[in-house]
Amino acid sequence: MRIRPARADDAAAIASIYADYVRDTAVSFEAEPPGEADMLGRMTEGGGLYPWLAAEEDGALAGYAYAAAFRSRFAYRFAVETTVYLRWGCEGRGLGSALYRPLLAGLEAQGFTQAIAAVTLPNEASVRLHEKMGFEHAGTYRRVGWKLGAWRDVGLWQRQLAAEQSPPDEPRPPAGL
Repeated sequence: MRIRPARADDAAAIASIYADYVRDTAVSFEAEPPGEADMLGRMTEGGGLYPWLAAEEDGALAGYAYAAAFRSRFAYRFAVETTVYLRWGCEGRGLGSALYRPLLAGLEAQGFTQAIAAVTLPNEASVRLHEKMGFEHAGTYRRVGWKLGAWRDVGLWQRQLAAEQSPPDEPRPPAGL
């Protein structure tokens, strides 16, 4: 397995991995899977500030992880939302941790101070992964999403990254993960 920065030519494989979650689970609240062009747009919309990583096994994408802006308002610029998705059948082998370790280390080096993960509940595997990576439960939004015939809760997990400074340095683009 090789962890590397995701590339534009990974967009189709990333969209394919994500499509299974959109169509067949409540993990994603999207109604329709985004296509390759939409996924590429998501990968590039952060202007190079928010990294995307890919896990490659035997020449195929086995999973991906990324960071995105936590919220759009100016004061939130030091926090990121993190996400990891694995191709079905790749779970339970440490791939999520292998993706998250360099992602979180890179975000810390960039100067981000907090990582937030939103997890549709129940999702024991995702909760275990985030807590293993040092995230702590920070709260739960109750019954905020309706998918697959039921109301869904979303748990929030938070992990401190870089030490807080007053005033803080602005986050910088990745130096190379």
